[in-house]
Amino acid sequence: MSDYKLTANVRNDLGKGASRRLRRANQQVPAIIYGGEKTPQPIAVDKTAFYKALEDEAFFSSVINLEVDGKSQQVVVRDLQRHPYKPLVTHADFLRVDATHEITMRVPLHVVGQDESKAIKEQDGELHQLANEVEISCLPKDLPDYLEVNIADLEIGSTLHLSDLKVPAGVTIVELSHGEEHDQAIVNVTKAKVMQTEEEIAEEEAAAAEASEEAAEEAKDDAKDEGEAEEGDKE
Repeated sequence: MSDYKLTANVRNDLGKGASRRLRRANQQVPAIIYGGEKTPQPIAVDKTAFYKALEDEAFFSSVINLEVDGKSQQVVVRDLQRHPYKPLVTHADFLRVDATHEITMRVPLHVVGQDESKAIKEQDGELHQLANEVEISCLPKDLPDYLEVNIADLEIGSTLHLSDLKVPAGVTIVELSHGEEHDQAIVNVTKAKVMQTEEEIAEEEAAAAEASEEAAEEAKDDAKDEGEAEEGDKE
């Protein structure tokens, strides 16, 4: 589990106008903390450290140490509101976490083993990643940054499902708790399609055209033979 720390202060000036003023100052990001037994608390998060953390994929699946007016608490990111066309976060939602209670989070899937895969390296296999993340449940201390999907031994035509994932101790995959029918496919390897060259396509088109001409000539000959046969009957 990665270690992230953010600083913030309580936000007492509320409303849309106050949030706009805060964003214009370009020093902090409007946010809110909720969850647990405490009431929701509007805050303003220091922008520089927050934006730097957003560049890291693991930030979104990690427990964050958030210091508000000098008091630290553990939270996770629950939602981000972004500007429709500018690379800006306009508001953030943080959920308080309790060390004694499990949390449900979505964590990314990292595919490994491509370099050792005979199906890909030697048999022209093509990898298809069918899921990029998975929902898990665990205590905050057991929260992984990601889960690995090892395809080193995956054969062509084979598929890995959620049940094939190796998860750390204390971590459960939420979908699998709903029954076997929820054991979703996450990756598979298929035979790569052979791309035709322009020359091969041209040869096929020429052969098709020649066959079409031959069929037309045969049809004409058949029609001529039928006509001659009819004339012979009349005589």
